[in-house]
Amino acid sequence: MSVCKKEVSLVLGSGGARGLAHIGVIHWLEDNGYQIKSISGCSMGAVIGGIYASGKLKEFEQWVCAIKRMDIVSLLDISWRKNGLVKGDKIIETLIDLVGDQKIEDLPIPFTAVAADLAGEKEVWLQSGSLFDAIRASISLPMFFTPFSINGVDLIDGGVLNPVPIAPTFGDQTDLTIAVNLGGPAKEIPVKKAAVAEKKASIFHDKISRYISKFQSSLITDTVIDLSAYDIANQAFDAMQGTIARQKLAAYPPDYTVEIARNACGTFEFDRASEIIELGYNSAQEYLSRLLEH
Repeated sequence: MSVCKKEVSLVLGSGGARGLAHIGVIHWLEDNGYQIKSISGCSMGAVIGGIYASGKLKEFEQWVCAIKRMDIVSLLDISWRKNGLVKGDKIIETLIDLVGDQKIEDLPIPFTAVAADLAGEKEVWLQSGSLFDAIRASISLPMFFTPFSINGVDLIDGGVLNPVPIAPTFGDQTDLTIAVNLGGPAKEIPVKKAAVAEKKASIFHDKISRYISKFQSSLITDTVIDLSAYDIANQAFDAMQGTIARQKLAAYPPDYTVEIARNACGTFEFDRASEIIELGYNSAQEYLSRLLEH
């Protein structure tokens, strides 16, 4: 009888709010007895992966399932610079206040955040230093977030060069490499309204509002930032990432890939968190159920 392979290197791709599906995939792995021993993440994959590696995914999940659209908009601090609309300080400070900051090298699970050095035309693997500095660099979506400098190098969203960063896991001594690609084929996805989830979220919203309120001295409203105005640019970026992701997955195939439909939600639809997390769990069941047969 073969030994069941349970230790996993997890690769979490980029894709904005679709990255909340990573939480559902993680839950599925945990529910089925798999141990995540290493994480490599890009953009939203770096957010979820880093917070999970720090042991604070539960707190983050409660937070993101409770936030509403205006909470999201209020965390967007205009930079007034030519290299990006939003500085991102409020978002990062809120997350640090919520889950605490740590050094990557001190995390109980090895973690790599992947960013891009645009001037040097190369990937940058962030495997030490401040966790949230690495996350901030990795989420620097071009034109939206300003670049983030680490060691004098301006870094942007790693999805520009590698939306599904498998290479950092090559040296892992784990049984399986599982990648989550947020640029999967488009599907017809019904919009769900989970009454139970919404009721539960309301319990946490007051707590979440306290975290957010301290960063709301200059509230940004929809009349100042219209996120829908970025839809075309985001669709173009998604198309680019999808092409690169297919090439990377073909060149360096993981043992298993979970595909999340690229049209599952918009880049900034974080107010659909419960629905997208559930989608991630169901997608993991769909793509990884073969593991249970062994």
